[in-house]
Amino acid sequence: MVSSEKYENEIQLLEWNGLRILWENIKNRNVPGWEAGKAFEYLVLRAFQLDGAEVKWPYTVQLFGSQIEQIDGAIYYGGLSCLVESKDFGDKTVDTTPIAKLRNQLLRRPGGTIGLVFCRTDFTNPARHLSYFSLPQAILLWNGEEIQYALEHEIICELLTFKYHACIEHGLTDYDVREQSVL
Repeated sequence: MVSSEKYENEIQLLEWNGLRILWENIKNRNVPGWEAGKAFEYLVLRAFQLDGAEVKWPYTVQLFGSQIEQIDGAIYYGGLSCLVESKDFGDKTVDTTPIAKLRNQLLRRPGGTIGLVFCRTDFTNPARHLSYFSLPQAILLWNGEEIQYALEHEIICELLTFKYHACIEHGLTDYDVREQSVL
């Protein structure tokens, strides 16, 4: 098992071009030296870091002497505080499980905390529906095509702002950031 410190050090060597190459390797299931899903988890956080966000790398939460949560990361940008859940299930779409898990984690956080679920592929319809019914715990969904777009344009923080505005103004938790239009 590789330490999280090694992953942090390795990912922080990558700039945008390196992240785009890693993304292609993740999609092709060719990431030697990374445990399953870890390359994707760290890629997402590094993209936010490169774009100016403050990032908290994956960590565990202890309460009363027991580990109660494993958090894939946290992002702070433009007044937004976000918990991150990243899922790479191969070619499968992501179901409701990570959304339900994140919703429970958000219930233990200040009311303004936002959940972000990133998946390499896409979400099932029940997962999308659950994200809508999780409000007021905002859980914003990011699919693989949106991540690809963010990496190509090097603007993931701006896209987070678009997604958040769509949620505030229209109650959309799965707004496609590639549209980048005023709703």
